[in-house]
Formats: sequence, structure tokens, C-alpha cells
Amino acid sequence: MAVGGPRLRGRRTECAALDRLVAAVRAGGSSVLVLRGEAGIGKTALLEYVRDSATGVRTAWAAGTEAESELAFGGLHQLCAPYLDRLDRLPEPQRGALATAFGLSAGPVPDRFLVGLAVLNLLADAAGEEPLVCLVDDAQWLDEVSAQTLAFVARRLDAEPVGLVLTVREPHPGPGPEHLPHLVIQPLDDSDSRALLDSVVPGLLDARVRERIVAEAGGNPLALLELPKGLTPMAGGFGRPDARPAGGVEESFVRRIRALPAGTRLLLLTAAAEPTGDPELLALAAGLLGVAADAAPAEDAGLITLGARVRFRHPLVRSAAYRAADPADRRRAHRALAGATDAGTDPDRRAWHLSHAATGQDEDVAAGLERSAGRAAARGGVAAAAALLERAAGLTPDPARRGLRALAAAGATYEAGAYDSALTLLDAAGLCPLDEGAAARSELLRGRIAFASRSAGAALPLLVAAGRRLEPLDAALARETYRDALYAALTAGRLPAGVQLTDVAEAVLAAPPGPRPERDDLLLAGLATVTTEGYAAGVPMMRRALAAYRDADLTGDEALGWLPFACRMAHNAWDFDTWSVLSERLTRLARETGSLSVLPSALLLRLSNRVYAGDLATAGKLVAEAATIAEVTGSRFIARYGALVLEPWRGREESTLRVVEALTRDAALADEGKVATAGQWACAVLYNGLGRYEEAYTAAEAGCANPQELGLALASTIELVEAAARSGRAERAADTARELTEMAGASGAPWALGAAACARAQVAEGPAADALYREAVGHLEVSGAGMTLVRTRLRYGEWLRRQGRRVDAREHLGAAYEEFGRMGAEAFAERARRELEATGRTVRKRTVETHTELTPQEAQIARLAGDGLTNAEIGAQLYLSTHTVEWHLRKVFAKLGITSRRRLGE
Repeated sequence: MAVGGPRLRGRRTECAALDRLVAAVRAGGSSVLVLRGEAGIGKTALLEYVRDSATGVRTAWAAGTEAESELAFGGLHQLCAPYLDRLDRLPEPQRGALATAFGLSAGPVPDRFLVGLAVLNLLADAAGEEPLVCLVDDAQWLDEVSAQTLAFVARRLDAEPVGLVLTVREPHPGPGPEHLPHLVIQPLDDSDSRALLDSVVPGLLDARVRERIVAEAGGNPLALLELPKGLTPMAGGFGRPDARPAGGVEESFVRRIRALPAGTRLLLLTAAAEPTGDPELLALAAGLLGVAADAAPAEDAGLITLGARVRFRHPLVRSAAYRAADPADRRRAHRALAGATDAGTDPDRRAWHLSHAATGQDEDVAAGLERSAGRAAARGGVAAAAALLERAAGLTPDPARRGLRALAAAGATYEAGAYDSALTLLDAAGLCPLDEGAAARSELLRGRIAFASRSAGAALPLLVAAGRRLEPLDAALARETYRDALYAALTAGRLPAGVQLTDVAEAVLAAPPGPRPERDDLLLAGLATVTTEGYAAGVPMMRRALAAYRDADLTGDEALGWLPFACRMAHNAWDFDTWSVLSERLTRLARETGSLSVLPSALLLRLSNRVYAGDLATAGKLVAEAATIAEVTGSRFIARYGALVLEPWRGREESTLRVVEALTRDAALADEGKVATAGQWACAVLYNGLGRYEEAYTAAEAGCANPQELGLALASTIELVEAAARSGRAERAADTARELTEMAGASGAPWALGAAACARAQVAEGPAADALYREAVGHLEVSGAGMTLVRTRLRYGEWLRRQGRRVDAREHLGAAYEEFGRMGAEAFAERARRELEATGRTVRKRTVETHTELTPQEAQIARLAGDGLTNAEIGAQLYLSTHTVEWHLRKVFAKLGITSRRRLGE
């Protein structure tokens, strides 16, 4: 007997897998499964099996259609519509993001990850009353933002009683839901194929004819069900089928559709062109076409069902109805549907229909699509906006306006991450007569695409050229472009042939003033002057600009655009206080706005700051948050780079080298100079901590090789002084100490002055060295750079011991040992312990305290709860539902034997 009845003959394995999924959800867990297979293989039937047979759960249904693949959030709205009455139960800004995405309210462009978190919490809330299984058919035709959101939800499902089953046609045009559990639906075997064929063909089939049908169907259930229909009856069976599975099935549908009356064919075509399935809309359109809304012949042929919704027998019937019509009839159907669609309540669908009804270029239709693109972009549907703008450009008769729309389409396509398509659209725009402003924006976009898809070095000349073209047209945008160019130069480190950093700097210095000369212009000019005239000439300008940033009340796009650059410059200027203030402000703002384009950089800047502050615990939380974002976005770089900044301070050689190797061997990062520098700097810190100074010296020399990178190239000089001094290279250490002293004099910041005094102390002797160490400690005690302070105490203590001043040495070595232990800097703590024992003091070796019984995610949630965050705030930060946070905290309490969140902070 067939599993689930004749329609599911031979699907025991598949049905068993779906039964297990439903059982897991019914038991309070979550489960995800993607059903993959060719058209007609039975994917929809398996979804119907779940819908009709599952007990103890509710189901929600959504389906992608090719016609709606350009309408933003269409598929997601289908799935969430029954639960939108729960919208007010979501925390802000999730509620606002989802309401804006669905057009329920106006608001700023919602971040797609906030929308994803809102959907996750909405479904989890609905499942709180009864477990929920979401069924999504033809996911390959979902609009891009719906597909991305569902993939996000699938990856973040954890403790919610929610199941998600998606079907994807193979082969399909898009990337599909990658990295999710999947099941490939196999063809039926010959035995099940014969039984299925016999169940639907009346009378007896000649054995040879039956075997021919089975062979040509290839185990495709829909082919077995549909191919016999419409074939010419012959004595004892059927004539020869002249088609193949999938494509052949569609041809079978085409033949049956062409056999219908002309009016029915036109009605079927109109239904196929309007995927909402609204029978009233279909009736209105039929009236405009002058045909009766009578689908009886199509219903009798088993092609369509008209009821509360218009339903096709199979997605292939829809595509066959559309493909079987001639182009003129398609345009008539779309024109009628546009006329039947309310321009006030659904202007975007009306514009879409009008575009398909157009017989040639039409400015009115193109303008309507452009307005629809603007609305899609405002809801966060950037991929939909790109598609609408591209079509608008194709329908635009005026070449100049067509070029502007193609340029806008390229920009939206770039924002959607489709870089190759964006370049194609830029090429199309370039064939049109663009004015100077549009040409400059086109060049800027090429530079940004190169930065995102190739390398910073490849982007640099394009950005500089774009900045020069923008200078007389848009001073503010020109400044932003030069900012991006300088950032690219610092990132590239090793510039491509023919590109000089001085060219970038001179272009910045020669540019006319922007709208904020006391802040943005001054910061850019300071960095440019560092390049053209040296560190001492430019860093005072940078520090004045940074003070203006610190005092300014920056919000929105301006803050998200300039604060990452300002934070990086604060580090380069040794302005630790400003770096701390701005990095905290940037991270908070990026979290509040849900800006995933900025938050990764913000986290890296903040965790670097916390590492130098000696707060490795907070840095560890930020690395964990970066890893969460990497999991959500699929970007490996942020998690690896964050770990690289932290691991060497912990003194763990294996984990540090593993991260360094993973970063430096990544082909996508191979040309980025700062990655190589970061790896050498990390090794220098690691080996200095371990007391392996020869290895530290080799790494530090390589890390200093490109000083124009600033950042970790600058930080490598600190490691070089120590490694050179301790490995017998006094002259090299002294030269580097002089360089640091010159920089510190220009900066004047306590962190710089303290670091430079410590460097000079390491190459000095006698009373001079003692005085310099004391001076360094004095500066660093007020700098906020706790890690540099404790390392200075360690070096001072080691020097005192070598001078035979054991009592004095114990004071500094003991303080360093305690502080390094508190920080979690294990190698440096062990180095301090060995030195203390060399003074004659017995010291018990520290043990690293960890809650090994907690999983990494549980430990992260426990830390955040201990910091006072609510469950909703923790969920927002870690991209988990509130329900999952509650579930993890219950396990944390049980494992730690506590009953209060207050105990987590102890």
C-alpha cells in the first residue's frame, strides 16, 4: 500500500523524514528541511502530505512564483500575514522594521537582519500557542529579500517549536537556500511507476505501450499522471508519447491548453499572469478583455480550480498557459490586469503589469516603475528595486534619462551584492549620454564595486578619479569618496603598480572645502599630510579633528559613514580616550540601527580598543558577537580577524597560528596588505608573550615593513623594540625607539608618551633607564591603555631584577602578574610568574577559570545576562529569538546551580 495514498506512492523515505520533522516540532524543537528535485517529481505533493496529515501542529503555506520574483517581500508576506496581529508584541526596532518592509507604516529603510529577527520572533510567538510548521513551495522563485530572510530564520531556529520545509526546483536559476539540511527527491522506481500509471489510466494498457510510457517518464510522478492525458487512444493503449519528463509534461499541458476554447485560453493566460490568485481581480480583468469569467472547460481538463482562490494544478500549468500564448495576447492580459488593479492600494503591481503590457519604450510606464523601485527600496527591497529600475531603463525612450535609470539600477544592484550584474548595468549606462555628475557617480560606483568584489588596491585609482570629478559638483560626496580612497589605501597596504599613496594624499589636500571643514576636512587633511610630510606634520591636525568628532552629536548615516574612519584615525594618533568614546558610540549606534554594513567594522574597532585597555573579557564577548554575525551573514573575515586581534594576548600559540593561517591563506584576502601585517603583528605579540624573542623579532620586522598602513604596522614597532632589545639587537631597538619618540612628541597623547618612554627605557642603562620606566608608568596610568601599562610594569620589573634590585622588582612583577591573570593574558602572566620566582618569591601557578560545563553560546548569553541585558536585548544582539534566549538561560541556571540572573554577574 502506498504511503499517504496513491499520490505518494513510493515516497516512504521522504514521508518518514517529514514525519520526523513534524514530531520534533511537536515535541518543542525546531527543524528545517529543503526538498530538492526536478519539476514534477512530487515536491508539492510532499508539502501537501505534511499539511494534510500532520497532527498537533498548525501549518502556514507560502509559494514563490516566477511572476512575483521581482516584488519585494511578497513571499515573506504570504507566510507572515496570518500572524501580523501579533506585530505589537515584537520589540522595537524589529516591529518598525517589519511594518516598514510590509508597507504597513512609513519609516527608514529597514535592515534586512532586523527584518529577519522580527520574522523569527513573530513565528516563535505564534508557535508559543501551538507548534508551527511553515511550508514554502517553489522557493527558487521567491523574491530575493524573502529568500534571504527565510534562510536567516532557518539558520537561527533553535529552541522554538517551529519547522520550516522548503521546496526548490532543480536546476534553478538562483543560489537557493544554501547550507541547510536537504533531501533530494529521487525518481520513482519502475515498479511504483507502473502502479501509479495503472491507477490513473482507465482500462488496460498494452504492456509494450505501458513500458514505453514508464521509460519516457523516467520516474517523474507528474509525467506519469499527465502525459497519458491528451494522447491519441489506440486499440489496447496509447500512441507513442513524443515528450520527456518535466519539459515534456509542460508540453503536454500546452497541448491541452491549446485545445480549449479561445476565451478560456485567454482567461487562463490572465490567471497565469496574475499570481495573487484573487478571483475578483481575475473577473474584473476578464470583463476588460471582453471574455466571460467561466473557467469550466479548464477546470474540466484538470488544469485550474476556481474557488476562494485561483489555483493551478501545478506550477508547470501556469508556465505552460503563459508560454502557449502569443506575445500580443500576453500584453492584452497584462493591460487588463493593470486596469483591474487599484492604483491607490497596489501601485507597484499595476506598474509591473503595465511594463509587461508595453509594446515599446514608454516614458509613463518607465516613470511608474521608477516610483515603484523607490517604494521597494524604502521597504528594504533593494534587489526588487534593482530589477524594477533595470526594466524602467529598458523602457525609457530618452537616452539621457535611460542612462540615469541604468545608473540607479546599477547602484541598487551593487547594494544587493550582485557585483557582476551591477557592472553590466554600468556598461549600459555608459552607452548613454551621461552628464558629468552622473559620469562621476558611475566611476565612484565602479570603485566601490572593485573594493567589495576584488581588492582595495584595485579600487583605489577608481576612487581617486571619481573624487576629482566630483569636486566641482558635490563637495560632500567628493569628501566621502576621498575618505573611502584613503581607507582603501590603508587597507591595501601594498599598492598596485602605478598607484602612489602620495597621489591620493595630494588629491585630498588640493580638493575644495567640504561642508564640515573643521571636522571631516581636517581629519582627511591630517592623514594626507602624514603621507606627504610625515607623521609629525599631520597628526596634530588629526587630533584637533578627532576632538571635534568627540564633541559632535552625530546620528544616522553621517555617523555610520564617518565614525569608523575617525575611530581608526584615533588609534593611529594614539588618542586612546577618543578611540574609546567613539568606538563605543559607533558600536551602540550600529546595534541600535541594525546596520549590518557597519556593525562588523564597529565590532573590530571596539574589540581592538578593549584589548589595549586590558579588558580581554569584553573583547571576548565582542569576538563572540562577531562570530554570530559571521554565522548570520556567511562572512568568515570578521570572525577570523576579531579572533586574530584577541588570541595572541591570551598567549595560545595553536589557536593564534590557526587564525593567522586561515586569514592569510584566504584567496579573497590575498592581496590585502593589512591582512598580512595583522598576521605578523599577532605573531610578534604572541612570541613576545611567550619569551621567544627571535621569533618575535622576525614577525615584528615583517609587520613594520609597510609603515604607510599605520594601524597594526604602527603597533608592530612596539613589539619590535622589545624583541630586538631582548634578542641582542640593541641598535635596531634604539632606532625604532627614536621613531616612536618622534611620533609621541607629535601626538602628545599619554598613551604615545608612555609607550615611547618605555621603548627608550629598554635601550637605556642605569639611572636613565629607571627614570624612563617611571616616566612611562606615569603617562600610562592616566592613558586608559591598561595592557600597555601592565606590559611596561613587567618590563620594568624584569629590568629591576637584572639590576639585582629584587625587592623593587617584586612590586612591579607582582602587580603585572596579578593584572595579567585578571585579564586572561596567560602567556604574559606566566612570564611575570617566572620572573617573580627568579627574585626568590614562590608563586603558585595560576589556573584559568572557565565554566567548562557551559557551551560557548550558553556562556555568551550568561555573560550578557550578567551585564544586565534583557532577554529581548540579548536576542537582538545575538540574532536569536527571545524564546531561544529564555531556553538557554534555563539550561545555564540548571548547570550553574543558580536561580537568579543577579548571580550571573557575580
